[in-house]
Amino acid sequence: MAIAIPQKLLTSFAIFVFALVGCQSVNNNTASNSSNSPSANNPSTVDPNVADPKTLEVALLPDETPATIIKNNQGLAKYLQEKLGKDVKIVVTTDYSSMIEAASNGRLDLAYFGPLSYVLAKTKSNIEPFAALKKYGKTTYKSVIIANTNSGVNSLEQAAGKTVAFGDQASTSSHLIPKSMLAAKGLQPQKNYQEAFVGSHDAVALAVQNNNAQVGGLSKPIFDSLIERKVIDRNKIKVLAESKPFPQYPWTMRSDLNPELKAKIRSAFIDMNDAKILKPFKADGFAAIEDKDYNVVRDLGKILNLDFEKLNK
Repeated sequence: MAIAIPQKLLTSFAIFVFALVGCQSVNNNTASNSSNSPSANNPSTVDPNVADPKTLEVALLPDETPATIIKNNQGLAKYLQEKLGKDVKIVVTTDYSSMIEAASNGRLDLAYFGPLSYVLAKTKSNIEPFAALKKYGKTTYKSVIIANTNSGVNSLEQAAGKTVAFGDQASTSSHLIPKSMLAAKGLQPQKNYQEAFVGSHDAVALAVQNNNAQVGGLSKPIFDSLIERKVIDRNKIKVLAESKPFPQYPWTMRSDLNPELKAKIRSAFIDMNDAKILKPFKADGFAAIEDKDYNVVRDLGKILNLDFEKLNK
């Protein structure tokens, strides 16, 4: 015999079953989430503010043609892969400003800046210097100001009325330092000479050699290398002056990288002694360096009344 169940009782029973199933579902999901949560099995969870990328983007300054730089630094990429246990991608930006911008957006894990481009990048990027190029036991270098042999320019003072070639606006040795050397002789751009920014150090040397500019400034190590490789004809160019020593190019890293990875990176560079890997840097090795070592560059910018914010754009 069928038993009639009141409608109210059916409704109450349905609500009870629905609630019971819902509670079980929530409890199961909670248990599932707890078991999959890093904090469940490992109380010391990974800090979300720490980066540990599988592939490291390693940027080099565009002071020569990008194809040449990438080709010459495959040994560096292989070395870092072995030392760090990471894939390594060598990156060369179109110019210094692009490199600074990439660093400010966190797209570069390691970057090899010039002193001035580092100072500019530091104002807008979460980066830190950890090693600088070392040559003859020193972490300093010089710039040179050169002139075309047939230009009639035999001193810095005689650059007046001429065209002076610089590399990139954010370059230390092919802009900041040579411009300060001319300023010390009372020569100011546009007022006493015309300035031309040609992009790279080798482009400066070629511009002077071809008399497209009568005078130019660039890194002494790069100039010496261009002469040695016969890219430049020594008979067509003469050195007018050398600068005083300035802090060498720094290697930088993202400050938010995993501390263990940062320690490995420091060791990899400080311990580097392979002549083939160091050759493109014209270096004997790398030595530890700090941000304060580049205050001399900041001071030089003030002396020249350079607007770092404007250069940074």
